[in-house]
Amino acid sequence: MVDVDAQAPDFETLFRHQAAKLVAALLRVLGVARIEAAEDIVQDTLVAALQSWQSGLPQNPSAWLFAVARNRALDLLRKERVRGSGGDDAIELDELAAPEPAQEDDDLLSVMFSCCHPELTLESQSALILRLVCGFGPKEVAHMFLADEGAMEKRLFRAKRVLADEGALFEVSNPCEARSRLPAVLDALYLMFDAGYHGSVVAEVIRADVCADAIRLSSLLAASRATASPEVEALVALMCLHAARLPARLDESGALLALEAQDRSRWDHDLIERGIAHLAASASGSALSPRHFEAGIAAHHALAPSLAETAWPEIVSLYELLYARRRTPVISLNLAIARSMVSGARGGIAEILAIDGRDKLAGYPFYWAALVDLALRDGDREAAASWIRVGVAASRNEAERAMFRRRAGE
Repeated sequence: MVDVDAQAPDFETLFRHQAAKLVAALLRVLGVARIEAAEDIVQDTLVAALQSWQSGLPQNPSAWLFAVARNRALDLLRKERVRGSGGDDAIELDELAAPEPAQEDDDLLSVMFSCCHPELTLESQSALILRLVCGFGPKEVAHMFLADEGAMEKRLFRAKRVLADEGALFEVSNPCEARSRLPAVLDALYLMFDAGYHGSVVAEVIRADVCADAIRLSSLLAASRATASPEVEALVALMCLHAARLPARLDESGALLALEAQDRSRWDHDLIERGIAHLAASASGSALSPRHFEAGIAAHHALAPSLAETAWPEIVSLYELLYARRRTPVISLNLAIARSMVSGARGGIAEILAIDGRDKLAGYPFYWAALVDLALRDGDREAAASWIRVGVAASRNEAERAMFRRRAGE
């Protein structure tokens, strides 16, 4: 929503978290036909907060934000009534009351699933969720889909028009109807988590708050009778198991640490237990989704005492099953890395260099990091040095560049 100064990360976290709640509450009362107005009200509210909170946060920031948004919404309704443009569905002003926590959760689910309108493509559905519920701007959403920012803005505008024409929010109550819209929701939340875990669309290399928000929203799906499913449980498991490793992903200087260099005692074992519990719950169905395989891989890593004691053959098998369902260059890369832990570094290098569509990985720093690691394991310092130079050029932030400089020192 609103851009926040990089020196105020607490504001940014709070604003992204609260903006989705405010939009959802306003749409519930004002109706989706006023989606542009709701976004404008929330934008104005966050700008007002930035101006008013320079000396510190109020005692109850959420209540402050809702009160300001409510007043601006009331002004909109009064103007519509004066002009006689309020329509037959005139809204009583006292309906704009602060929602209870349970109502907030219901509102967020309703907006997420309303974004999955059948007239929209799956990608447009996910993009709209990332914008309205996850709090990412058009530029960030465009980056996630490797799209042009201007084109993404137009796509989001058209998607919001489709949503506005619907007239009402989607009621998340019927499991069959809700689950027909679930794929786009899961894709959006997966992309949100990935943005926080890999720093793919934010300045920081790791955004634990973004990961936490993705887990929170995914947990809402798991807790709802209408949206709970084995695949949802697998997604929550995957997020928890990956997020558990966040405390150990950076060294004291802020450089990214490879898995073998991480202090496993710093991993969040409560999150690991939570992830394993969700993984167990995901086994209740008869079908396995790609997220089941990913969560299973994450579980093997989370439970292994060390890199050497990791169940690499099992991980290879899971990656092969995953690649059979989702043939992407990144999955192919991860499969090659896992196989190298079984068959050796030199074979891993050859497999990585032969990946179908590897040109799409040229700007992906972890592609070059994998080649560097395997070259060092194979004793080929010249190749490692060459790939380090390319990796530095492909790095998206200082933490990734520091990772390659560390490897250069080794």
